[in-house]
Amino acid sequence: MTPEALIRTTLMMGLLVAAGGAWALLYCLGRTRARSDLMHAALGCYAVALGLAIAIGIYSPLAIGWKLLILASALAYAGIPPVTLRYLRKTHEGEEA
Repeated sequence: MTPEALIRTTLMMGLLVAAGGAWALLYCLGRTRARSDLMHAALGCYAVALGLAIAIGIYSPLAIGWKLLILASALAYAGIPPVTLRYLRKTHEGEEA
C-alpha cells in the first residue's frame, strides 16, 4: 500500500466511524424528541456511512476480508441505534413502575 493510499483509506475509515456515530446520535435524538428533521439528518448520516463503506470496498487496496468486514459493519450500523434505544426504553420502563 502506498502512503497516499494509506492516508486516503484512513480518512475514509475515520469519516465512516464519524458518520456512524452521527447516525446513532441523531437517530436517538430524533426518536426521543419526535422530530422528523433529526430523523432525516440521521438517515443522511447513515447514507454517508454506507457510501463510504462502499467506496472503501471499491477504491482501497485492503484485502478482500477487510473490505467485507467494513461493509458488514456498515450494514450492522443500521440496527444498532434502534435496538439500543428499544433496550434502554424497556429497561427504564421497569424502573418507573
